[in-house]
Amino acid sequence: MGRLLALALCCLVALPAQAERLRELAGFAGVRDNALVGYGLVVGLDGTGDQTMQAPFTGQSLTNMLSQLGITVPPGTNMQLRNVAAVMVTADLPPFARPGQRFDVVVSSVGNADSLRGGTLLMTPLKGADGDTYAIAQGNLLVGGAGASAGGASVQINQQAGGRISGGATVEREVPLALGADGGLLELELDSTDFGTAQRVVSAINREFGRTVAAARNGRVIALDGPLDANARVNFMARIENIEVTPTQAPARVVLNSRTGSIVLNGAVTLRQAAVAHGNLSIVIDTDVGVSQPNPFGGGETVVVQDTEISIEQQPGTLKVVEGADLMEVVDALNSLGATPNDLMSILEALKAAGSLRAELEII
Repeated sequence: MGRLLALALCCLVALPAQAERLRELAGFAGVRDNALVGYGLVVGLDGTGDQTMQAPFTGQSLTNMLSQLGITVPPGTNMQLRNVAAVMVTADLPPFARPGQRFDVVVSSVGNADSLRGGTLLMTPLKGADGDTYAIAQGNLLVGGAGASAGGASVQINQQAGGRISGGATVEREVPLALGADGGLLELELDSTDFGTAQRVVSAINREFGRTVAAARNGRVIALDGPLDANARVNFMARIENIEVTPTQAPARVVLNSRTGSIVLNGAVTLRQAAVAHGNLSIVIDTDVGVSQPNPFGGGETVVVQDTEISIEQQPGTLKVVEGADLMEVVDALNSLGATPNDLMSILEALKAAGSLRAELEII
């Protein structure tokens, strides 16, 4: 376990902070993607669509669509269609997208279709959180998975219940966005709240322009006095994005993944001196099943006899002193305990409670 932990953490040796472009640390308020979603039908499947008896909404959707095309399905008709599947279509509408522009969509089955391979998505309105339609999706699906079955046996590579359509949606309505509408005022939002980084960003921007154009509102939002002209505003924003800033060091943090047993430490983690005793307690229950056979002509019955033995073993645990001022010293100290990842999680929590672990514990 020690070698694995050292290997996992050797790439996290504390390195001096390096300058990064502002576009990697922050973004302008309002310039973002918008999530879209829609419900539609995929047709043209090779018998791998929904079983309409188990997914009745597929038949209902097809009946409604046919009625809009002037085709009336007699009431009570039981359409056993295996070439149609009900799907949900999701996409992210890029910022500044204008009507007529195209973007990619993801198509996912919501019924019990075996595969969407070879299917065609019919015209599907894509709506935003406000319920308005912003795009229309349609096209042929590209499914990355593959599978085959015969004689009760089957094989499958990846999943086939979802696919992607490159350029499958056309923008019908743009999202209104008025940058600098308030007298040219812009807002720059840091990806994470950090007062030190915000102060450095303000200083770097004002130094770049030679005057006061930036002012921090809090540890995340920075107000910018931008130009009123749209073209000058674009040049101003491009110049802002390319300014290099050295962010402050992230706070010391240890992340524990209780599901996988993964432990990640950043370079700011330190250990004050502490003594730790670690030992494993194992309980083994061994059951042997035997048969008791009566003597000939004894009149007895054959019975099954269980012989159970319970043993408890405990590995010796001795006090070990752990201490470390930098990341590799912390790793070496933890490796010296010889604990499993699950045991190490408990030890880290105990070290935190004792005040020895100088870091935040985050469990995911």
